[in-house]
Amino acid sequence: MAKQKQQGGGFQSAAGLMRYFDEEEEKSPKIDHRLVIILVFITIILVEVAKWQWPVT
Repeated sequence: MAKQKQQGGGFQSAAGLMRYFDEEEEKSPKIDHRLVIILVFITIILVEVAKWQWPVT
């Protein structure tokens, strides 16, 4: 008779991902959400000023 493949690998690999992401979150830098929003607005303003200052024809 042929051997059947074991299908237990999914849980172990998922558990490894959970350990990785838990470890990563503890050491990740904390950035305030207001700072991210302000940086996005500054970037938008800079791009719009650059498009006005140096138009591409």
